[in-house]
Amino acid sequence: MKKKMMTVGGLAAAGLAASLAVAAPASAAGPANPGAACVQAGLGTLKSLGLLEAAAQKQVDYATLADPVNGPIFADLPAGSYLSLGAVVKLHTTNPELFAWCR
Repeated sequence: MKKKMMTVGGLAAAGLAASLAVAAPASAAGPANPGAACVQAGLGTLKSLGLLEAAAQKQVDYATLADPVNGPIFADLPAGSYLSLGAVVKLHTTNPELFAWCR
């Protein structure tokens, strides 16, 4: 069975903007473990967009969310950046500045 690859299009991008507008920043969780708060915010964002399962199956092209100036992922990613969920979680702890919801 061939898996269909999912890209984040206009609807998901609009949902992301809405999620960012209402989501509490990771810093609101307190200084006890900012890395965990950032991971939680990232997973919450994927869940609110209905993309958590696709992300777990490495079917989200994160390049569609990346813009080094405007975010919400502040990076320059090539098209076809299908990262494992584990890699994305790790980036939330090692480079939280890459994510609007962690700033």
